[in-house]
Amino acid sequence: MGMNSKDSKTGGGRLLLHPGRFDGCIFDMDGSLVDSMWVWTAIDREFLGRHGYEVPEGFQKDLGGMSLKEMSYYFKKRFSLPASPEEIQEEWNRMAFYKYRHEVPLKPGAEALLAWLKEHHIKAGIATSNSRKLAEALLESLGLSACFQAVVTGDEVTKGKPDPEIYLKASRKMGADPDRCLVFEDIVPGLQAGLAAGMEVCSVWDRASAGKQQEKEALAHYSIRDFRDIEYA
Repeated sequence: MGMNSKDSKTGGGRLLLHPGRFDGCIFDMDGSLVDSMWVWTAIDREFLGRHGYEVPEGFQKDLGGMSLKEMSYYFKKRFSLPASPEEIQEEWNRMAFYKYRHEVPLKPGAEALLAWLKEHHIKAGIATSNSRKLAEALLESLGLSACFQAVVTGDEVTKGKPDPEIYLKASRKMGADPDRCLVFEDIVPGLQAGLAAGMEVCSVWDRASAGKQQEKEALAHYSIRDFRDIEYA
């Protein structure tokens, strides 16, 4: 294979990429491809503060893998908000839009990986629980729109991660068989979604999910701190 396969005793192994191993790579966006989880922590705090609530302890763990649509229903029910789920989503989009356009950077090494995929004719896709509006704004601001053959967002699926729907839809759009795809994910439900889709998965370190690192590595075939850890053959 030219790659370390998963060792259940040691967790995610090193990732060595070579042409011909995969037909497609699918990236989760927030916390995996880009450093953006801090945006949502700030938005949760500001949004709930406007409505007279503090962010409950461990709140981010409750939201892991949910699409923006699922989260809006969850917020409405948990905090008895008068706004509709659609209005809540729109408020979040407004709050996040500037930051996604101007303050969210790529994870280190991502640009080199995308260039390598293009050079070797390996398709690239995005499967994000975020909204299409924010995904497109981010990719445009980073100059990456042309790098991806498929972008599937949370408002295009009926079930969020860990359900495999979003990854299966991305692979279909890319025209790549699931068992020939590699997924990059930073959270446990995302890794579970990739595995359920029949894909190989690589855990990406992120400060927001650092407390779950052991669990992530136990699930993943491969594990990286950031994309600079990838070796190329």
